[in-house]
Amino acid sequence: MSLLLLLLSRSPPAAAGDGRKSDSRLVSEQFSQAPQKLAFYNWYGSARLFHFRVPPDTVLLHWLLQVTPGSGPACSNVETTVYFRYGAPPVINPLGTSFANNTSVQPSFLLKMLQDNASFNVSYPAPGDWFVAAHLPPSSHKIEVKDFIPTCAYIFQPDMLVVRVVEMSILKPDVPLPLVLLSQPSYLKVFVPKHTQELRLELQGCVSNGSLGCPVHLTVGSATLPRNFQKVLTCSDPTTACRLLLPSPPWERWMQVTAKSLAGPRASVTFSAVVALTACRPWTVNLQHLLNSSDQSSNTSTGTPLPSPNTHDLDQSGKAGSGPFCFRSFPILREDMDVVSVRFRPLDGVSVLVQSDTPSVMQLHLNTGMDSGGSLSISVSINQTVIANNTSVVACVTAGSPFLSFNTSLNCTTAFFQGYPLSLSASSPTANLSIPYPETDNWYLSLQVLCPERPEECVQASVLVETTMYLVPCLNDCGPYGQCLLLRRHGYLYAGCSCRAGWRGWSCTDNSTAQTLAQQKVATLLLTLSNLLFLAPIAISVHRCLLVEASVYAYTMFFSTFYHACDQPGGAVLCILNYDTLQYCDFLGSGVSIWVTVLSMARLKASLKYVLFILGTLIFAMSLQLDRRAAWNTMGPCLFAIVVMVTMWVYRCGRRRHCYPPSWQRWVFYLLPGLSMAALALTIYVSMMTSENYYYTHSIWHMLLAGSAAFLLPPRDQHAEPWACAQKLSCRYEICKNHRDELYTVT
Repeated sequence: MSLLLLLLSRSPPAAAGDGRKSDSRLVSEQFSQAPQKLAFYNWYGSARLFHFRVPPDTVLLHWLLQVTPGSGPACSNVETTVYFRYGAPPVINPLGTSFANNTSVQPSFLLKMLQDNASFNVSYPAPGDWFVAAHLPPSSHKIEVKDFIPTCAYIFQPDMLVVRVVEMSILKPDVPLPLVLLSQPSYLKVFVPKHTQELRLELQGCVSNGSLGCPVHLTVGSATLPRNFQKVLTCSDPTTACRLLLPSPPWERWMQVTAKSLAGPRASVTFSAVVALTACRPWTVNLQHLLNSSDQSSNTSTGTPLPSPNTHDLDQSGKAGSGPFCFRSFPILREDMDVVSVRFRPLDGVSVLVQSDTPSVMQLHLNTGMDSGGSLSISVSINQTVIANNTSVVACVTAGSPFLSFNTSLNCTTAFFQGYPLSLSASSPTANLSIPYPETDNWYLSLQVLCPERPEECVQASVLVETTMYLVPCLNDCGPYGQCLLLRRHGYLYAGCSCRAGWRGWSCTDNSTAQTLAQQKVATLLLTLSNLLFLAPIAISVHRCLLVEASVYAYTMFFSTFYHACDQPGGAVLCILNYDTLQYCDFLGSGVSIWVTVLSMARLKASLKYVLFILGTLIFAMSLQLDRRAAWNTMGPCLFAIVVMVTMWVYRCGRRRHCYPPSWQRWVFYLLPGLSMAALALTIYVSMMTSENYYYTHSIWHMLLAGSAAFLLPPRDQHAEPWACAQKLSCRYEICKNHRDELYTVT
């Protein structure tokens, strides 16, 4: 906070004019969010996401980052990685995995923090959504028992300080704006209307202290991360006009211009700023044209174009003036299907007629503020039998404004955005594009027919292009070895893939460490068949007439088997019930098995023992509902049972004046092996399990748990016959026992 107070105490940068007048034109504002606990990175859900909104006319964005470690002995200095992105959550890849085919990913802008505090500045940031994501180094894949081993909590909190202009000069098209630059910069802005094809900014009549030359430094546009497409122009040559041309500037938004003097601290620069806009009138394909084109779809292979545009076809709401017709606009229907799930399709179905004279443009509305948490999937295809070998269909996907310069350039670049190019031909009739976390904006798909070798053959060429455009939470639903999970930060929703069976990557498509199908089947068999060892304590319990204990072990064996059969990815999976239900029953059975085994060793009276059985089961059910992963929810009742057992043993030792159990054979052949197996099982469960060896160590845990129960179960009464319970069920008489006199009578 000391850094923030120091920054607030300083005078903000000035605008045009002297220092006293400029102080009132800039204001400082601070934005903060609740801190979050950082986690070691394993998948995208491990990163902590923060969502900020930068106000318009901001000239300085200052990030204050603070990491507060805990005070425990496990805390040490660790590296924190922080990512920044404008318009959408950052696409990160700390593990260096590969992305799916046809996935376009921008490099992430990141900052690594080795100290507790750090700061970062962005000059002239773009207004709107900014996202910050932070995480600790990649995890060690060790499965840690919650609340059992001490861990360190690292708390991360970003603060955003903005300095924005209250009064900003407005540039109007074709209206010169006289300006005088002193030692401080001048802040301007111009509104770019819809259907603007080109913007030209020019400085006229530039004079510096009465001499020729124009020592002015211009910065046009706003800064975005991870890539910054601001235009910088230095006007120092008196013989060259100070002019900047911007093709396809972003539509329907304010564009910021900053002018700084290069003439020195006491010199003044006088000039006039002039903005000229070149607009074009789009030909909007209305419903009547779609009906006509559907009738002529059979003639598209011969190059039959759409009807020629006329004044009745022009978009009258675009305010394009008298500019030339420069593209065809196809209306697109946006169909919201679910959370972060949208389908885009042309009104006539899935096809768009693309020609060679002008581009065909489709607008995708992704500006709701909730669309940037998914993945934009675009697929375009043609019939390879109706396109000539020297003819191709080129496409460009851009945000903010469409790419319209196919005849002059194929770089798929607008004024402030690098688009995503696609190409279709007879040899490659299909092109796919996937964009994880697309920026919040209006996106455009532009297409045009080109003949690079013989342009004269493309005069009347037209091709019917089929389009499939979706916004989905996860690409391909994370595949067979992943699970698409919906994440939330306050009111903002975004999706991520959680991979399994060794598969990695953004969409769980990286198989560099994946398990083979044979390995998956072996793992499934180990985790399920290892539960068959519970047949031993079940048989021993029935042999010693411990029917309640036998029922608990049978319950544990059944649900543990089918839970692990359902817990496997890919083809080696079998779910007889809901996954969450199976997991709950498995955890409940494991805890109650330990509970009844320990209480049986205490040799309590039958009534008291069964009361404790029921109470313990209810406590386990409640605690597992509160937190299924907490260690003490299971270990707490088990420790209580151990205290009861030890108390009863000590009581019997004092009453009988010798050790209990009295037989050394009982200690050597039953108790010591059983306790050793239980201690080894606890050690494996707490400290040895990782995501790589889970299939083997957890299977050993199953076998040790079942084996320890078989060894630790108390012996039958001396006067009781083996399988007495079965005899009781088959006979018509009952053996009664007098607990006081220990006399047996047949009734």
